[in-house]
Amino acid sequence: MAKRHSPSRRALVYVVCDDTVAKRLKRAEGHPRNILQMMDEHRSCRELAQQIQPVEMAISQAKKMLIQDHIDYCLQDAVGELDADSQRTIDEFK
Repeated sequence: MAKRHSPSRRALVYVVCDDTVAKRLKRAEGHPRNILQMMDEHRSCRELAQQIQPVEMAISQAKKMLIQDHIDYCLQDAVGELDADSQRTIDEFK
């Protein structure tokens, strides 16, 4: 029988982050199919580029959220509490 662990603070954050990231990615999910259909219809490059941009933005935002989560919880959990200067450096990086 598998050993069950109680959810950690990090696991709870992942649930929130994953849900938000999933929503962003699901929003972008249909766009590539539409773009392929537009290509089959020989639509203009400008129209194709306009449709690709929202997909790029959605993926970029999802990536930023995952990195932010990693910095906030994974890295800081690994190193523990930081002095004010170190925390300021991390905050500036974010």
